Amino acid sequence: MTRAALRAVLVAALLHAIPAHCADAWDYALQPQEIAPDTWVFVGRAEDFTFANGGNVVNTGFVITAAGVVVIDTGPTVRYGQQMRAAIRRLTPLPVVRVFNTHHHPDHVLGNAVFAASTVEATAEAAAALRAEGAGFVDNMFRLVRQWATGTEVAVPTRVAVDGPITIGGHTFELHRMRGHTDGDLVIVDRTTGVAFVGDLVFDGRAPTTPHAHPDDWRAALATLRRWPVSVWVPGHGPPSRGTDAIDATHAWIDWLDAHLRTAAASGRDITEVLRDPVPARFATWGVVDAEYARSVLQRFPALERAELKRADAR
Repeated sequence: MTRAALRAVLVAALLHAIPAHCADAWDYALQPQEIAPDTWVFVGRAEDFTFANGGNVVNTGFVITAAGVVVIDTGPTVRYGQQMRAAIRRLTPLPVVRVFNTHHHPDHVLGNAVFAASTVEATAEAAAALRAEGAGFVDNMFRLVRQWATGTEVAVPTRVAVDGPITIGGHTFELHRMRGHTDGDLVIVDRTTGVAFVGDLVFDGRAPTTPHAHPDDWRAALATLRRWPVSVWVPGHGPPSRGTDAIDATHAWIDWLDAHLRTAAASGRDITEVLRDPVPARFATWGVVDAEYARSVLQRFPALERAELKRADAR
């Protein structure tokens, strides 16, 4: 049985078990927030993926230009993408002419299929990673949010983002390919309004995720961002903001986490001990901080241990 067929069977069984009054309950209640002229953001919750939130834990956005709508990220499911498109249509009859994916993680791209394939753009690295990992992402999303993900399939971007400016309907967008949160991060800066969509290079009030992270490159990317003249920063998670506090906080987390795990590995500590370590008080109020710390330990500590063992053998 194929993955798609298996998912169809599981979804049918789950739907059969749900009371009739819940059949129309899959509403994300998306409310666009205007953060600058022509510029809107759907702000997700500072939570982990759950059935209760349907995966609505991510920021997506759009810019209404004279030539059409530019969308930034498409959300965690096809339902999200459909409801995002409907919310856009309530504000403008103009078509969506470009869709940018800031990177390949599922909460940012699994609504892609709602939009015309010819409009969807990402870095070459992000497209390759989504092609390789996308089926697993969809399977995991079904496991986490169940019926919210009905009909969700992978749609790999067909357009390759390159560095430089592009003009769409009177707005000048700058595209910047970066590496840090993943191999293929993309930052979109609208120089017409001063708004920067930075994806998961920046988190605000929620602990960063690190499954594909490169700490040194991430720090370098954040240092670059910090120097830019930007009016409003739109992080991948957390509220849009002015100033660089969220950039600094993300940098501080990466610094602490990387140093903490390297020190633990060099000291010969066991992973079960490291998992029990508390996070510093300055991060303790962040959303999902304990779960993300544990995931980061599980994702990153084994490689650091192996590196220390190799150094020990060499000595």
